[in-house]
Amino acid sequence: MRYWLICSLFFSCLALWPGAPALAAHAYAMWGDPALPAGFTHLPYVNPDAPKGGELRLVSNLRASTFDKYNPFTIRGNAPAYLSALMFDTLLSGSMDETATGYGLLAEDVTVAPDGLSATFRLRSSARFHNGKPVLAQDVKHSYDTLVGPYTSPGFKTSLIEVAGVDVLDDRTVRYRFKAPNRELPLTVGGLPVFSRDWGLGEDGKPKPFDQVVMDIPIGSGPYKIGPVNFGKDITYVRDPQYWAQGLPVRKGTANFDRVLIKIYKDNTARLEALKAGEFDLMRFFSAGDWARRVNGKKFDSGELVKAEFANKLPTGFQSYVLNTRRPLLADRRVREALGLAFDFEWMSRQLFYGAYQRVHGLFGNTMCETHGLPTPAELALLEPWRKDLPPEVFGPMFEPPVTKDAMALREHLRRALVLLKDAGWEVKDGALRNAQGEPFVLEYMDSNEGGVRTLSSWQRNLAKLGITLKFRSVDFALYQQRLQKFDFDITTIAYQGTNNPGQEFADLFGSQAADQEDSGNFPGVKNPAVDAMIRAMVSAKTRAQMLPACHDLDRIIAHEHYLIPQWSASTHRMVYDAWHLARPKVVPPYSPGEMWVIDTWWSKNP
Repeated sequence: MRYWLICSLFFSCLALWPGAPALAAHAYAMWGDPALPAGFTHLPYVNPDAPKGGELRLVSNLRASTFDKYNPFTIRGNAPAYLSALMFDTLLSGSMDETATGYGLLAEDVTVAPDGLSATFRLRSSARFHNGKPVLAQDVKHSYDTLVGPYTSPGFKTSLIEVAGVDVLDDRTVRYRFKAPNRELPLTVGGLPVFSRDWGLGEDGKPKPFDQVVMDIPIGSGPYKIGPVNFGKDITYVRDPQYWAQGLPVRKGTANFDRVLIKIYKDNTARLEALKAGEFDLMRFFSAGDWARRVNGKKFDSGELVKAEFANKLPTGFQSYVLNTRRPLLADRRVREALGLAFDFEWMSRQLFYGAYQRVHGLFGNTMCETHGLPTPAELALLEPWRKDLPPEVFGPMFEPPVTKDAMALREHLRRALVLLKDAGWEVKDGALRNAQGEPFVLEYMDSNEGGVRTLSSWQRNLAKLGITLKFRSVDFALYQQRLQKFDFDITTIAYQGTNNPGQEFADLFGSQAADQEDSGNFPGVKNPAVDAMIRAMVSAKTRAQMLPACHDLDRIIAHEHYLIPQWSASTHRMVYDAWHLARPKVVPPYSPGEMWVIDTWWSKNP
């Protein structure tokens, strides 16, 4: 769910600001003009003549081993992989070869008021839901009202908190009103999924509470519908032959497969062996060990299966160990910093990762918001009111994760960690780190993947040298989700998605209000007024020059408060695909989102 909230900003557009004329347009770009003019014929990275037909067989990209609902927006339960992207269209659609630009999909144009307080979308008369009914302004309003209602992820409410309301001006015109001019909100509302008011009607014709809309087949307007389903094994999406948008320039050459079959495997080894046996056509790899040592066999030798790395310019994200500051043991910043000093990425890179990953350095890697060096005068001006509330390090160079070049460097890091722990009231006694009451320092790392203990082991060993016990706790995915929702963990790993256009979603990730809101994205429990101030400044910025200092300051604060211990990232999509069955466009778009690039733009050689 939160992945959609962040990525919806990538697939949307920005409105004009006060002083600019309120003109309807086919697209908007956050900075400058959209790359494609009005009247463009197709997206530059697709094959507009790609044949339709055939089947694409994939494995689920979710950690959940099965699904128990078709509603991807409610809090409880697990929906099938890719459902939201395949079944729900949005007012605006993005391009994989540019950032912060959106082109009209359900909306044929969008107009932003000169004062920046509203965005008006005019719907295409041809837009249709899967049941054949037209997509109307009332459906757009219904979708918004439902998503900010009581039964959906609180991340929706956080991202849309500055939306004042939605007005239906006529059947094909809807206006979003904003509480204040906000460069992000036209992006966010333009990327919201739109669904029919008929979805979830009871036998009496009245709408059911949204949390009771569980196995009701979604009524969206996207290119695919739900087809055959084998619960616990697979789900098939079938292409809608009457898909209303298949002739639009923004959709030409996309959604080429008649069927997209998503298989579910509960075991990673079984999944890899099934790929080698030809049970499906494509698989993305996240394990450096599997990629380096186990992707081989007869089908690779014959050329049927191809092992390929596709470079991209996507934000690196900030996959991290998350330290839950709600826990008393992790409430002290000095303790959190000490834990990070015991993490030896360089050893892991050599021994476990085959040099395939780079260390994460901040929230905004590989974007214009990436932070380096000393604060600029503009950054210091934003930070100054919070000088008494922040560590002095925030006002100096940007935090860099400790580098362990050799055993001597690791010893120095551990010595520094012991000093920090002693300052925080902890000392080694009787072979364990203890507080003044003699209580030992024991933490639990929670994961839903038993294989996680392998990457954790070196950190455990180094922490043991400090007298800290770090226990590994593997739980099934359903329990893992429940404990995350209730913030019932000490340490876990979160693969945060990056964004080129940071905004209100960071209030869900690090805002004080979200810290006590169950199922929010604020896993570390950040309650920091300076963080709140930087998020407000970032969201309210009207120019890039205003936004960048706020982004950099947010990055500095999160890093120097040590809420997260940064892990690793890769700059390529590692994928194996069946070259005898699948064909792809010649152009690899720089912002391709992995498997969705394949689903959206590849085609079958055997339609």
